[in-house]
Amino acid sequence: MRMQRKKRIAAFLLAPLLLCACTAAPGTQSAAASSEAPPATEAPEPVQTPAADPVEALLQQMTLREKVGQLFMIRPDSLEPELTREQVNDERAEGVTELSDAMRATLQEYPVGGICHFGKNVEDPEQMTRFNADLQQASELPLLIAVDEEGGTVARLANDPDFALPQYESAAAVGATGDPEQAREMGRTIGNYLKEYGFNMDFAPDADVLTNPDNPVIGSRAFSQDAETVAQMATAMAQGLQEQDILPVFKHFPGHGDTAEDSHSGIAYTRRTLEELQACEFLPFRLLDNGFSPDELPAVMAGHIAAPALGDDDTPASLSYHLVTEILRGEVLDGAPALVVTDSMAMGAITELYSPGEAAVRALQAGCDLVLMPDSLPEAFDAVLAAVEDGTISAERLDESVARILRVKQQYAGLELPQEGER
Repeated sequence: MRMQRKKRIAAFLLAPLLLCACTAAPGTQSAAASSEAPPATEAPEPVQTPAADPVEALLQQMTLREKVGQLFMIRPDSLEPELTREQVNDERAEGVTELSDAMRATLQEYPVGGICHFGKNVEDPEQMTRFNADLQQASELPLLIAVDEEGGTVARLANDPDFALPQYESAAAVGATGDPEQAREMGRTIGNYLKEYGFNMDFAPDADVLTNPDNPVIGSRAFSQDAETVAQMATAMAQGLQEQDILPVFKHFPGHGDTAEDSHSGIAYTRRTLEELQACEFLPFRLLDNGFSPDELPAVMAGHIAAPALGDDDTPASLSYHLVTEILRGEVLDGAPALVVTDSMAMGAITELYSPGEAAVRALQAGCDLVLMPDSLPEAFDAVLAAVEDGTISAERLDESVARILRVKQQYAGLELPQEGER
């Protein structure tokens, strides 16, 4: 079955897009029927059938299980069936650092769309490069392979002495220079070494505006307390990452800089009104206004941040249709088709209130595309599969997210699709 599937995908990827032309030949009459030749007619211009969207064509070939799999980005530890849920989600526990046969089998059973590495999955440059290459080889479709590499305190690779990589004091220190080129160069530098080790996605830049100096989780991870400065610096860093073919992820919408709580342990709250958010926290996330084209958009992370003043009470943004679809997609992104990923679904803000399956379904209903690190992959996967089968999540809604993921993979992960107009 696996070989047949690979052949099927390969055949699609190599197939040209054919353009159909039709010409109408003038009719003829026999001399017995008429002594006069029919009036001359001009042949009509060839009619070209518009080329099919290659992403849509691939979608039509995918099974439901393959589509559902694309919606999940997991820790590599989730592929190891011998590990407990607690071991998988404990960043201090021993992590997997190479791909086993059992993990390969899990990846076939749950064909996820991406992998996110943590410090426990990192040993040295050779191991990291080999691990990522083996993961890509084992997957039917190219994987998004990500890491948190912001620069400063959150840098899984640069802060590991076995890598001997350039280090940055903090985003705040870069922001304090007032020079966006410094942030752009930081993005280029980080993107360059991430690409070398087989990554194609970075959960950076931090686009939070530090409006609460007592914030327990953001601090110097933010470029500034000034929204315009954050917008300039985050944009420049993201563009630097893109120059190295790394997909940036702006985080944490609707803004983690005003919160007084740590979403790792529970829901964080922003008490800002919509007008206040529009004037401050939203500015770095206005990707089109900040110079990104609709065809070269970074991704956006929806945080586990509730905004009671916006009418959602205690619902975190990651699970809120109002915040993700109506405000983020409809207003802040102005309809631009950016990929939206949740923050980790193994964080306390989610696990204390929702089952893995409920959280995953609600995130997709909210308008998120990629469910990051569910507390239990099998439970979340099966719940989403069932939700599509019973219509809780429509087939159209599923295809919408999968299409966005495939287009991003075409740009950053080497998914080869025939281009419109190719013969």
